[in-house]
Amino acid sequence: MDMKNSSLISEFILLGLTSSWPLAICFFIIFLLAYAAIMGGNLLIVVTVTFDSHLYSTPMYFLLGNLSFLDMCISTITTPKMVTDFLRESKTISLWGCMAQMFFLHFLGGSEMTLLIVMAVDHYVAICKPLHYTAIMSHRVLLGSVLLSWAVGFVHTMSQMVFMVTLPFCGPNVVDNIFCDLPLVVKLACTETYVLELLVIADSGLLSFICFVLLLISYIVILVTVRRQSSGGLSKALSTLSAHITVVTLFFGPCIFVYAWPFSSFPVDKFLSVFYSVITPLLNPVIYMLRNREMKSAMSRLSTQHVSSR
Repeated sequence: MDMKNSSLISEFILLGLTSSWPLAICFFIIFLLAYAAIMGGNLLIVVTVTFDSHLYSTPMYFLLGNLSFLDMCISTITTPKMVTDFLRESKTISLWGCMAQMFFLHFLGGSEMTLLIVMAVDHYVAICKPLHYTAIMSHRVLLGSVLLSWAVGFVHTMSQMVFMVTLPFCGPNVVDNIFCDLPLVVKLACTETYVLELLVIADSGLLSFICFVLLLISYIVILVTVRRQSSGGLSKALSTLSAHITVVTLFFGPCIFVYAWPFSSFPVDKFLSVFYSVITPLLNPVIYMLRNREMKSAMSRLSTQHVSSR
């Protein structure tokens, strides 16, 4: 079905975070600086992992570089639009722009979800099967895992968007958020959407919850295994896993809350949208860089090489 012919509206109105002009200016400065920090911090990780041969050949850092790339992309889909909207009286987004925003959000979100599971597997192999680590987590396996994460993200978003683009929209066209998202836009369709609502709950909410539970179980298995092998190794395992557990919680927490009850509005929904698109990508570089000696050493080496080459 041609979306132009089936739709009577050509744009959506985003209500954003505030209608107060002084508060909007304050938010503009805060989120502009936050976006700059997101791009700078994550880009630094990507460059460091790419150009440091030791980190690039280490599975954990190879996956971390891909995670940082996904974080930059997710934030870029929503944050620049949100920042510029603070300076606009009319916060509108075209119909196709809205569809594109939802497509890429779920594409990259599904990819990151899968990548976090791969990183959990990497931690399990590194801690529980250290003698077989290099054989199991070979570079070929890593490349295949990254490609798989992109494929899963594509299937995840297409399974929902293929129905979204055929929906007729004839008003109202107000989205009470900072960006377009499936639960909010589906409610604006001029047709029965019960089946699509169930699909969103199953494909996004239930899937996020199941993946989060499986990841928690994997951490418990790792810690129990280490505890049985050596009581002294438990603290080391906790130190290794703590950063990943924090990142997983920051990523899946908002997703589960937003998509497990996607068609009920809560005052905290906007905060969770900001958390997902700004706070999590901002905190990931802090978590991995400040607590990681190898990452800081690699950055120091690259900085020294750059200075000496000039």
